[in-house]
Amino acid sequence: MKFSVLYTYFLISVSLIVLLFTSCTQTAEKETTQAETPLPKDPPQKLSSAFRSYWYSGKAEISSYALSQARYGELREGQAVLVFVTEPFNAVKQVKADRAGDQSVSVLKLNSTRKFLTGLYPYSIMSSTFYPVANNQHAIKVTNSVQEWCGQVYAQLNNREEFELQANSYFESEGDQQLKLSKSVLENELWTQLRMDPNSLPQGDVEILPAFEYIRLKHLPFQAFKAKAVLREKDSISTYALKYPELNRKLEIHFRTAFPHEIEGWSESYVDGYGPNAQIMTSTAKKIGQLNSPYWSQNGNVHLVLRDSLGLQ
Repeated sequence: MKFSVLYTYFLISVSLIVLLFTSCTQTAEKETTQAETPLPKDPPQKLSSAFRSYWYSGKAEISSYALSQARYGELREGQAVLVFVTEPFNAVKQVKADRAGDQSVSVLKLNSTRKFLTGLYPYSIMSSTFYPVANNQHAIKVTNSVQEWCGQVYAQLNNREEFELQANSYFESEGDQQLKLSKSVLENELWTQLRMDPNSLPQGDVEILPAFEYIRLKHLPFQAFKAKAVLREKDSISTYALKYPELNRKLEIHFRTAFPHEIEGWSESYVDGYGPNAQIMTSTAKKIGQLNSPYWSQNGNVHLVLRDSLGLQ
């Protein structure tokens, strides 16, 4: 009888120890941060030691730019920021993974922001692109939002069997849309792809879905357009240029030829303004500064001084 009781207590104790160990393990996993992003498992593109050292250092690359943005037929002065960082991404749910697992892949994420004033009221634009480090498919997800005092718009593309796109707008002519699109090159993904491997960028005649920022500002439908893509190099700076004949639009992204291919600036030309005052205008962005930092943990008032190195207001 005593042996039976002791054996029962023994089983209960073992169960509690196992449960405690499992709970601690799960808690530790949940506390994984961007700084602990795991390396991808055997990606088709072999990662160099330089790539691993730079992009898996536990820091994000933050670059600031002096922005001159065309809007309503005038150039507006503002600021732009590009934030590149690796993180685990749940490829099934298509959201940032709480922790790395069988359903997660490693992505290089780009958060791109532009802020400028149009007279009395401000504009704020943000786009996010989640591009697989494996560099063997389109971006898994792209989102974009534009806010100004008249209202806001939002668009989200998910890469599944087809491109699934949700678009919401306060404009009646645009309204709420649910679309399925044939897969084509995404302009938003090209900014991140060139950080992976510029030589993998599409060149020649290409069907491209223009940047969500441009589509929203010009109130265009979400569809691919024919474009001519060219990659050229001069000294230490390379330029990736896209020309859309049908849209009368040209985009040039200037970046350092050598790894890690930091983006030094860009220019974008298209017809802006209304009526007889409409004309081709060129928006530009020139680099102010760069900071490699675990910004997500630098959120105290004491860290405000870090913005000075980026020249941010």
